Amino acid sequence: MAEAVLTLRRVSRFYGERAVLRNIDVALLPGQALLVVGPNGAGKSTLLRLVAGLLPPSEGDIETGLAPGEIGYLGHKTLIYPKLTARANLAFWQAMFGLPRDDGPIEAVLARVGLSRFADEEAGVFSRGMSQRLSLARVFLTGPRLLLLDEPASGLDPGSAEMLRREIRAAADAGASVVWVSHNVVADLPVCDRVLLLRGHRVAYDGAAGDFDVLGLAGETAC
Repeated sequence: MAEAVLTLRRVSRFYGERAVLRNIDVALLPGQALLVVGPNGAGKSTLLRLVAGLLPPSEGDIETGLAPGEIGYLGHKTLIYPKLTARANLAFWQAMFGLPRDDGPIEAVLARVGLSRFADEEAGVFSRGMSQRLSLARVFLTGPRLLLLDEPASGLDPGSAEMLRREIRAAADAGASVVWVSHNVVADLPVCDRVLLLRGHRVAYDGAAGDFDVLGLAGETAC
């Protein structure tokens, strides 16, 4: 059996005495796409920030064994610089990850997200959908083995949202592991292999996507 790319053991996070997550146990294998759902305030975004290393757990252990460049994190902020072109934004992130300047990977990820013809335009003129495409290109730039995505399709037009789902599924099929926070269960469920439902700051369901009761549970996850 393949070794887990990500392991959480009894992970909890508190703010003062208020619990955000309690006793979370998750193991994610290479190539698995995990959809994280639950009502607002259940701790979904906090879970991603813990795995990304942006927050320390209050209790428990998180293991990835991955270098920073092997983890791609897409949060609510695009981390795109509006005065730079799309190409220059990606060159900046290459440098931030300590990579030598190489136009090949930049051109490849721009093509992958459908932005090749906008490569030399300033990102500040991009629509929400184009900005999110550029953010996804940033995440793909280092060829991460673990993708952490916090509502990546939020606010996107249907075409951009479908492109995003297609590319995320392709990344998983190529061996990357994905943790995807979503409020759109019906649209995003077919892309994923597993579902993690958080309720009351704990894991209420962790199982195959095909066994997830969308009709019975999706209503509470869409709030």
